[in-house]
Amino acid sequence: MHKTFRFAIIGSGNISRTYFQAVSKISEASVVALVSRSRTQPDFVPENIEIASTLGEIRAIFDGVILATPNGLHHEGAVDAAHLGKHVFTEKPLDITMTNMERMITACRENNVKLGVAYQHRMSPDNMTLKKLIDEGAFGRIYSADFAVRCWRDQDYYDSGEWRGTWEIDGGGPFMQQACHELDLYTWFFGLPNKVSSFTDTYGHDIKVEDHGVSIFRYDSGMTGSFIASTVAYPGFPPTLTLHTEKGSVILTNGRITGWYIQGMDNPSREPQGPIHSGAASAAVTDTIGHEVLLKDFISAIHNNSEPLIPGESAKLATELALRIYGKLEPSVG
Repeated sequence: MHKTFRFAIIGSGNISRTYFQAVSKISEASVVALVSRSRTQPDFVPENIEIASTLGEIRAIFDGVILATPNGLHHEGAVDAAHLGKHVFTEKPLDITMTNMERMITACRENNVKLGVAYQHRMSPDNMTLKKLIDEGAFGRIYSADFAVRCWRDQDYYDSGEWRGTWEIDGGGPFMQQACHELDLYTWFFGLPNKVSSFTDTYGHDIKVEDHGVSIFRYDSGMTGSFIASTVAYPGFPPTLTLHTEKGSVILTNGRITGWYIQGMDNPSREPQGPIHSGAASAAVTDTIGHEVLLKDFISAIHNNSEPLIPGESAKLATELALRIYGKLEPSVG
């Protein structure tokens, strides 16, 4: 393999801009092509980048793809790339249905290519610390875990793309879109609940999906949880996780420990490397640190034939929980 890992980016929207910026900061990676169905060249794409309307039309040699298409189209790019023997890194969520996620995972496995997912909030130092402490049982019994993801999006946001606010392509409202990072953290920390009860509605937008809702979880351990996801919470607030445990309470705000009330244990919060995009008031992603970390790991996993930090099997849990919140999927049996 070429010493510089060569990516083709599929999709030319805002998140594509983020990936061009992230890859430009990685010495061992480059972008050689962009797939755009309209064959238009966005202003953030250098003139030397090849523009193609399909993956199969690309003339440049490339090693893998970055999927920057709308949620419900991820499986198309992943399956096409896998059949060409190209590794696949996808923007979150993995996809919006269990069937399409399994198609992605199977295609990559059968064609011996890697599949990585951009749930970069796991890379927050305090989120990693909390995960370690939960896995070690440091808090004793966890009584409850409550996540609130209160975002604001105006109607112009939903009108900016015909797929926005649709079941068919977006896959849902804030539970599937704005809050999927937090659903990923929730399932990473605690796994899937065995009982889910939800209330959702559309309050402030002309869209087909919910713009606000609350879901209640119950785990076999007895732990309860709640999850609020919204795009009507003006002006938008940082996501907040509150844990109540046998040893005390913890509050995380936008991936950082902001409240530590655990008996007999010092606050383990680590100095963050930089700002974390919360998405509370804007969909634009300006910091790329998390993307850079995951892309570097993805390239390393390919060179070392190891598993990426966030593989498809792990990433699919966030979508699975979103589908259960929507009542579109029954809990697994057995």
